[in-house]
Amino acid sequence: AFLEHPPDTDADLIERAYQVALRAHEGQIRKSGEPYINHPLSVATIVARQGLDDITVAAALLHDAVEDTLIDLGDLERDFGTDVARIVDGVTKLDRLTFESREEQQAASMRKMLVALAKDLRVLIIKLADRLHNMRTLHHLRSPEKRLRIATETMEIYAPLAERLGMQRLKQELEDLAFAEQNPDARESVLRRLEFLHDEGEDPQGRITAELEQTCEAAGIPVEVSSRVKTPYSIWHKMQRNHIAFEQLSDTVAFRLIVDT
Repeated sequence: AFLEHPPDTDADLIERAYQVALRAHEGQIRKSGEPYINHPLSVATIVARQGLDDITVAAALLHDAVEDTLIDLGDLERDFGTDVARIVDGVTKLDRLTFESREEQQAASMRKMLVALAKDLRVLIIKLADRLHNMRTLHHLRSPEKRLRIATETMEIYAPLAERLGMQRLKQELEDLAFAEQNPDARESVLRRLEFLHDEGEDPQGRITAELEQTCEAAGIPVEVSSRVKTPYSIWHKMQRNHIAFEQLSDTVAFRLIVDT
């Protein structure tokens, strides 16, 4: 993912950050049993795929180094510059925040506090990438209570924050991973219904995309059409909001048309 960056990517900076992180986390193991370095590497990959700059990718690789290893901010500033050190410091400070209240109003306050404390949007983006990787590996935590607490926090604080930053895909994955922990039976029901619709031949994605393109072309409108299958959580949420039964569920694909004006 790092190599997907433009040609002027500072590969040396990223390589040095990786080597420092690798040495710093040597011997550390995650709950999954995998080497700890896999976590900052995964977070940096998520950040790189969001199109962030080299400094942010390097900071993502080093985001746990100050908290969990013998490296301090002075080391980072000396070796990687002020920006990397400042971003890592911001992520470290956010990591120390705990959210006890589950009230909706309190969740909104917590989101505002995160934004205020982060100061630099790159800090928030690394924090969101960190949360995404932790959600992808949440099943390795043995405590159901802890998994549920993290999932609820993700749904109420981090997914809305991702949406406010315009990170729609990241927001959707955070929501669906949290949904899988909060209400696995409902999620499984949605997946079974989607499978049934697919088996019944109700899979209109390609046909509708082609029809939209042809209709716009006939009208002389240049258009770029994309589509995506909605996540189980987004489908379930809409069903709850609109009081729709599974038998009425048909709105499973979203289409986007981008035109010149």
